[in-house]
Amino acid sequence: MTEQTAIQAAWTEIATGYDEYVTPSNIALAEGVLQWAGLRPGMRVLDVAAGSGGLSIPVARAGAQVLATDISPAMVERLEARVREEGLTDLETRVMDGQAIDLEDDTFDVAASQFGVMLFPDLPRGLSEMTRVTRPGGRVVLVTMGPPSEVEFLGFFLGAVKTADPEFTGLPMDPPPLPFQVSEPATLREELADAGLTDIRVETANHRLEFQTGEQMWHWVTASNPIGAEMVADLTSEQKATAQTALDDELRKRSGGSGPAVLNNSVNIGIGTK
Repeated sequence: MTEQTAIQAAWTEIATGYDEYVTPSNIALAEGVLQWAGLRPGMRVLDVAAGSGGLSIPVARAGAQVLATDISPAMVERLEARVREEGLTDLETRVMDGQAIDLEDDTFDVAASQFGVMLFPDLPRGLSEMTRVTRPGGRVVLVTMGPPSEVEFLGFFLGAVKTADPEFTGLPMDPPPLPFQVSEPATLREELADAGLTDIRVETANHRLEFQTGEQMWHWVTASNPIGAEMVADLTSEQKATAQTALDDELRKRSGGSGPAVLNNSVNIGIGTK
């Protein structure tokens, strides 16, 4: 199995859960990101590692012409279903590896990726490709997770897994796992500069997540990317149930026993001009 095939298979495995649990929260975040990016109707926008439309859907709703690409055919199918459901006529999709974008140079007003390129094994190559296909004067936009210590859902989740499996050691942080490879704003700024971008801005924002139950949160985390699923792959059914109960308890404490629990999570929004 090639690396590309393995990546496709991993995302196909979680595509259903990702679309159900993760994409709605990503859409809510993207609506705020668009204000930072200065998006205007009629712009040509490329969404790299688009998933099932967390960024593409609100961009198309705002009147831009969107090409959404993802390495996973299953994710693209989910996105196409959303496009049909909403009747979006200016959103096209293609299966494509973001580390080797099969598009012409200087084509798009904006090339963007929300929680996508941050997962690339070769992030500099992905950023370089995004920059290549952006027209001179256009913008490259990257949305990434902030530092692990400022991501509440991660702390809640790791604590619950530890309750179920006392031998669980958590995530190795040296080097940091792919979702956090540009979690420090200074690191993200450096990567954008290395890609040849100028007028770089890196802002921090809050990704506000609401969870009603431990089961819902469990599904959200384990479907958010293949690393989330792999992290708990060896747990037994009983251990998973124990972890979800622990999450229930912590979420109830956060909410005060009424309504959803709100977890705050730092994200970086990096913007550079070609």
